[in-house]
Amino acid sequence: MTEKIQILMTQPLLQSCVDGLEERFIIHRLYEQEDKAEFFKANGKNIRGLAGHAADAQLMDALPNLEIIANFGVGYDNIDTDAAKARNIRVTNTPDVLNDAMGEITIGLMVCLARQIPQAERYTRAGKWPKEGVFGLHSELNGKTVGIVGLGSVGKEIATRCQAMKMRVVYHSRNKQRNVPYVYYDNLVEMARDVDWLVVIVPGGAATHNLINREVLTALGPEGMLVNVARGSVVDEPVMIEMLQKNEIGGAALDVFADEPNIPDTLLGLDNVVLSPHQGSATHQTRYEMGALVVANLEAYFAGVPLLTPVV
Repeated sequence: MTEKIQILMTQPLLQSCVDGLEERFIIHRLYEQEDKAEFFKANGKNIRGLAGHAADAQLMDALPNLEIIANFGVGYDNIDTDAAKARNIRVTNTPDVLNDAMGEITIGLMVCLARQIPQAERYTRAGKWPKEGVFGLHSELNGKTVGIVGLGSVGKEIATRCQAMKMRVVYHSRNKQRNVPYVYYDNLVEMARDVDWLVVIVPGGAATHNLINREVLTALGPEGMLVNVARGSVVDEPVMIEMLQKNEIGGAALDVFADEPNIPDTLLGLDNVVLSPHQGSATHQTRYEMGALVVANLEAYFAGVPLLTPVV
């Protein structure tokens, strides 16, 4: 009988994913180890695969026979892909299976911000409606222009849903795409100046760090709305907070933050924001599919067949 391959789980994963891994592999849970150095000394050489959503060069060096990292998530900025390449370690992620969930939450955040749904809900629960009268008027998405920063697979799903809300869609990305019905801007500042909504859905990492900076936000202006469902690092958070405080941008709907799960108190105290705890893909069906893809990539690699969703 062939001995099962040993896999390291760096973080707790969805139970269906864990069940799938345990059925096929011997699993070690790094997050349960009190003495990690001793754990690596005893087990590091035996581990050939990794499942989780973070891996740096130091971790890879502690696993000298590591062959593959199966990332639980589409974004892989928490994985040192350069270090993986240098060590001939394959890396996979879980794209596409979360497109619909991400599209839905983006529209949900936009509707909440435009229609002030969280504020209206608090107003109603506090019993203010019968005492103070109607809540007031707010804006809507219909007829507005939305600029999408990053027209990848998720960006396209967001664009389709924005069109269903009767919005005009334009986009900015590294290159103009063929066969898409949206106006392309090669200059992000110019696009921000021309739109009512700026939706950010680009990968994290050094290339996009503080991409949404003061110049972009100034161009967006006091009536403009920012939505970030990408990574907290993509937006210059202190500048955004300052401009929200001064009403130099109209509002922000955020699912991601610079130092998660820690959110600045100044941001928590603002009423022109909608805040969500990084739950873009957090649906039962999407997380199940993500977990299944982690297992499938590991299974494919060790069976010697092509990876389903390779990154490196």
